[in-house]
Amino acid sequence: MPEPAPGASATSRASAASRASAKTPGKESAAKESAAEGAPAKGAAAQGTAAKKAAPKKAAAKKAPAKATKAPARALNPAKPESHLSMVRRARRINRELADVYPYAHPELDFRNPFELLIATVLSAQTTDLRVNQTTPALFAAYPTPEELAAADPEAVEQLIRPTGFFRAKTKSIMGLAAAIRDDFGGNVPGRLDDLVKLPGVGRKTANVVLGNAFGVPGITVDTHFGRLVRRWKWTDEEDPVKVEAVVAEIFPKSEWTMLSHRVVFHGRRICHARKPACGACPIAPLCPAYGEGETDPEKAKKLLKYEKGGFPGQRLSPPPDYPGLPAPPLGAG
Repeated sequence: MPEPAPGASATSRASAASRASAKTPGKESAAKESAAEGAPAKGAAAQGTAAKKAAPKKAAAKKAPAKATKAPARALNPAKPESHLSMVRRARRINRELADVYPYAHPELDFRNPFELLIATVLSAQTTDLRVNQTTPALFAAYPTPEELAAADPEAVEQLIRPTGFFRAKTKSIMGLAAAIRDDFGGNVPGRLDDLVKLPGVGRKTANVVLGNAFGVPGITVDTHFGRLVRRWKWTDEEDPVKVEAVVAEIFPKSEWTMLSHRVVFHGRRICHARKPACGACPIAPLCPAYGEGETDPEKAKKLLKYEKGGFPGQRLSPPPDYPGLPAPPLGAG
């Protein structure tokens, strides 16, 4: 059949192409494509047009993978059991990474001497360090020494420490330990673990906090944050704090114990939270067997960060000079 004249309408040309395709099956797809576009279905010209249109799509398809957002690389193979040696190496690497992330890690209780740190640590049970730091200035102003606290009116002490919760039981503990320090240790906080744990309200965790931060004696502080993280990291499955302490003490040299405790607690409070860990903003995600338990999207994870990592005040009213965050507000402030 002869082609339509050059001046023919697009509809006429499409009809002609359609009739031609009925006689020439091999050209059927090209004819339909040209008819849909309202352009002549001429062999090489039609193929050239199709090739030009297809080229950008192919190029885009090749570039697509480069734009894809990938989750943080997992360094662990959950299908392969980890040897004890590999776990120890991974644990020590986590400690080194945390040292880079938190070079300013420190005890988050305000204190000026061993007695204040001991009292503040006992008061921190079942409450936040922030609430303790907001409460102790008035307490220490009224009773700056063990002798004065031991001789205080219990009801007056209760009113001062009420914001920390469980104030009656805590009053009994801090007044009792103050009396023991006065009577048994000449008014000075003892610097030995065996002596500290004999004081009312003082356990191994409190004793290690005081030893490590007031006396420079290495100790591992197993609080709720520390226990949660070391189990997530598969350093141990133990739940009992004393057993956790013993296991972790075997992994790290004694010289690292105190700072390790600060780094792990800092990480637990700022990024690796109990309910919503910010996995997508975690600097040690490739080393974590529990990666994915929390939010993995980086932008959403950033919104979960707390204290200085999220741009908010810390827990201390009087933080160390190298602390990069903001001081906490005093009790009753805005």
